[in-house]
Amino acid sequence: MSKTLDRFSHQLSAVFGLVFGSSLNRAHAQNKLARHIVALNGKTSPSEIINEVADCLKGILGYRLFAFVNKKNTGVDVWLDPRMYKTSIEEVIIKDFQVKDKKDLTYLNMEKNREACPEQFSLDSLVHYDHKEENCYSRLYMMPSRPITKFHDDLVRIILQGCSAALSRQIKIQQLQDAAAIDPLTGCYNRRTFEAQLMGHASGAGRHGKPLSIFMFDLDHFKSVNDTYGHLCGDEVLKEVSRLVRRNIRTEDIFARYGGEEFIAILPETDQAHAIELADRLRQKILALRIPFNNHTIRVTASFGVAQLGAGDNIGKLVEDADSMLYKAKFNGRNRVMPGLIKVHRDEASASSNQAKSSLCRQ
Repeated sequence: MSKTLDRFSHQLSAVFGLVFGSSLNRAHAQNKLARHIVALNGKTSPSEIINEVADCLKGILGYRLFAFVNKKNTGVDVWLDPRMYKTSIEEVIIKDFQVKDKKDLTYLNMEKNREACPEQFSLDSLVHYDHKEENCYSRLYMMPSRPITKFHDDLVRIILQGCSAALSRQIKIQQLQDAAAIDPLTGCYNRRTFEAQLMGHASGAGRHGKPLSIFMFDLDHFKSVNDTYGHLCGDEVLKEVSRLVRRNIRTEDIFARYGGEEFIAILPETDQAHAIELADRLRQKILALRIPFNNHTIRVTASFGVAQLGAGDNIGKLVEDADSMLYKAKFNGRNRVMPGLIKVHRDEASASSNQAKSSLCRQ
């Protein structure tokens, strides 16, 4: 922490002398910024770090932090001022960071119904600052309440530098944690982490009386992909399929590589019927997936097994039930979900009911 303060000390003296004039004001503002820098290094999440930056900009310069974007190797994190519409700046961020899909943006502080009372503003006065660390690239978007002088500009860059250093440190910590929890090929959770997560979610579901389901799937005839196109192609298929699934499930769902070409997911607060519907949508998306590799287009299908945690069941039985359903999907021709979807139209249901009543009357 002291090293971080030393890192900025030579910059602060010159800038504060020009920005704040008198030695008293200069000392007060410099001490205030130093406290913010110390606080930045004590935060334990990106959202907390950026909230501290917002407070710092407002407290020292009276500027409003409009948005903060941090691009990492694994995606793009976005912090937004809670008084604005998400869509107002989303197009700007997508263009600036060349984001191909909105789903690649992770919003750090978005909450339901936040956009109910938006503030009116114009993007014409929006300015931005950039800073690059070894493992992330940060951009701060700001709407100044007064003209930015060169010295204010220098101070904002110092604040951004401190923020980026703190974010870079958090990314390194997260990478160390992920190394033990993440499958290195697909970026999904590994089996050990899945089992630990399932234990916690099953306990919570039982305690609160909430449904909990899982689905398990593997890729049909995957060995033929490796035999025909090589293991590098097989790896690419696994990565693309896992990427597709992660982009089409909720953030609270836990998706893991269970082994080889077999994957599994925990679906909190989801009953079996809805889990089956999700599994079938994913099955169709995998069927439609086209994976380019060495002038070839690779296509694969997947078979799914779905199960719901029953009263008194343990997690071992839950996984066994899903595995049993997966086996049935394979046995019944592959590229399907078991248990299957059952759709009964109202007229058919009514006819069946009337037929049953007539049968009972005849008896």
